[in-house]
Amino acid sequence: MSTTTARLARQKISTTVSPRTLSYFDDLISKGEARTLAEALDLAVERLLVYENRERLAADTAAYFANMTDAEAAQEQQLEAALSQSTAGIDFDQ
Repeated sequence: MSTTTARLARQKISTTVSPRTLSYFDDLISKGEARTLAEALDLAVERLLVYENRERLAADTAAYFANMTDAEAAQEQQLEAALSQSTAGIDFDQ
């Protein structure tokens, strides 16, 4: 996607932010993680969405295990044991 096309697809907004937020955006730019204030905002929102998705996954996983029957728990333990055995020789750090 060309820069011109990317600009046309963006929405113009006007808002105020706290000094702390502006400092965070400026830091993202200074560190080279974003080139512009708009990119810094996009990056911050992207990171927030990733965080929210992880939180939702953690909550859903906890609810799944909290609500399972004894038979389902036994099956999970069997799957866990099988997976553990099948990955015993794998070095995940490489």
